[in-house]
Amino acid sequence: MRNEKSACLLIGKCYMHGSSSSRDEALRDRRARMLSRGLPKQKPIEGVKQVVVLASGKGGVGKSTTAVNIALALAANDSTKEVGLLDADIYGPSIPKMMNLKGNPELTPENLMRPLKNYGITCMSMGFLIEETAPVVWRGLMVMSAVEKLLRQVDWGQLDYLVVDMPPGTGDVQLSVSQNIPIAGAVIISTPQDVALLDARKGAEMFRKVHVPVLGLVQNMSVFQCPKCKHETHIFGANGVRDLAKTLGLDFLGDIPLHVNIREMCDSGQPVVISQPQSDAAKAYLKIAMEIVRRLPVPSA
Repeated sequence: MRNEKSACLLIGKCYMHGSSSSRDEALRDRRARMLSRGLPKQKPIEGVKQVVVLASGKGGVGKSTTAVNIALALAANDSTKEVGLLDADIYGPSIPKMMNLKGNPELTPENLMRPLKNYGITCMSMGFLIEETAPVVWRGLMVMSAVEKLLRQVDWGQLDYLVVDMPPGTGDVQLSVSQNIPIAGAVIISTPQDVALLDARKGAEMFRKVHVPVLGLVQNMSVFQCPKCKHETHIFGANGVRDLAKTLGLDFLGDIPLHVNIREMCDSGQPVVISQPQSDAAKAYLKIAMEIVRRLPVPSA
């Protein structure tokens, strides 16, 4: 009897364990289904073949300057390609000034906004919709609504590439864009400075978590060359981004030098790729644009 009781208890425990495992598995399946229902379905932007986002973990690393020159370089490398530029930085839009654009978008008969265009690049920004000096004092939901409008309520025409200048960080805008539209690839911009590298790593990991392919890292402000004696100084450190790319198992796309002309030309609305196409700085952007295209998937017909 004692053996029978022991056997029954053992069987009962096994049954309960099996039942518990089954319940846990069912619960996990249910949670997965709920999560999948909760996420927005990715919907392509009408007329846009491939979206490339340029992002940084923190501000002040020259991301917008890089986005502008990369967009121009994509068009310069292949004149058959149509390129657009979306300024997704709602709080601090800088594309209008860098692309020398002013004015409000016109509306199509379908009530879509017509982007402004310069240097052959189709551009859209919150900066076209508000006064240049007016601050945007909005909460998260309003920012998300604005991003959605910039993505969906714009007549982009037919674009081969839409370059998205993301705001710095890993917050709501990055998640909203990543989850709402199919992104062909993300490019992380950083200086070699240790503080910037910490945040660049977070940015790369965020895109991996939301299943956006990271095409590679770009090292901005990599080296400063004295215009008089030509001596080179690594003001923010040397090879930090290259080393980070190796650590993360990602591609290193190239270096952009720290040069006063890059800043001056963007501030004047004449980006260096357009105004000084034979300069070393312009050649750096053109090379990086080629590296980006090489890593993009073949667009669907």
